[in-house]
Amino acid sequence: MAMTTTTSPLPIRWADALLTALAPMIWGSTYIVTTQLLPPDRPFTAALIRVLPSGLLLLLYARRWPARRDWGRLVVLSALNIGAFQALLFVAAYRLPGGLAAVVGAIQPLLVMGLAWGVEQRRPLATTAWAALAGVVGMGVLLLSPGTVFEPVGILAALAGAASMAMGTYLTRRWRLNMPVLALTGWQLLLGGLMLAPVAWLADAPLPALTMWQTLGYLYLSIAGALLAYALWFRGIARLAPVAVSSLGLLSPLTAVVLGWVLLGQAIKGVAFVGLAMVFASILAVQWTASRS
Repeated sequence: MAMTTTTSPLPIRWADALLTALAPMIWGSTYIVTTQLLPPDRPFTAALIRVLPSGLLLLLYARRWPARRDWGRLVVLSALNIGAFQALLFVAAYRLPGGLAAVVGAIQPLLVMGLAWGVEQRRPLATTAWAALAGVVGMGVLLLSPGTVFEPVGILAALAGAASMAMGTYLTRRWRLNMPVLALTGWQLLLGGLMLAPVAWLADAPLPALTMWQTLGYLYLSIAGALLAYALWFRGIARLAPVAVSSLGLLSPLTAVVLGWVLLGQAIKGVAFVGLAMVFASILAVQWTASRS
């Protein structure tokens, strides 16, 4: 008699969650790389250099054209996931401390749940909603803690970037374009880079002669921060619930804070630490409830 084996889907989902988590952890390093290595006050140039070369490399490897009917949706996804998000991310990175800039993104899971509820009438589990809300409360505690530098443009950029990424995450899963992950990633990076090019040309000063460390910073942001991270992110979107994916984005502030503490001596104490702990607890709770639903 032939033997059959059954595998529980839960460990597979957690393995997918762990791989997907690498993307926001890499993005969490954006803040320290931007402030410590890159030339100052060139957010759109940094975003352009990050996404355009990696998009070209992925497309040279994937060699897959989108179907004619998918072009419109692909342009929208490229604008949300890459063009707008990366531009706003670097504006926030240049203006805010890394941990603070990243923690503002705690609003993403609630936005994704709101979209699913409003568009598809999919009401979220109460436990998932409360867990996501705890992340927003933790963000508020951190923002209002003593010693926090409140820079309005940076805060607004971080909030708008979180909203753009939430919408892109939701639509990527909802539309499910018929493309391999690497091709989908490459096209979005390329199209998003083309959107950023005129903005960088008009808004940023020309780049100076780059030092070795500045060159290495741009290479890291492009290869690790775009090519690798986005491939893992879109793979996760295809395999996990949108709210579970968006909650993993909250690992970005944790990474930013740890790097700031280890490399720059930026300690977080008292009330601010409580807020950060609430955000991290929210990540774990949303992953747990999403995996069980």
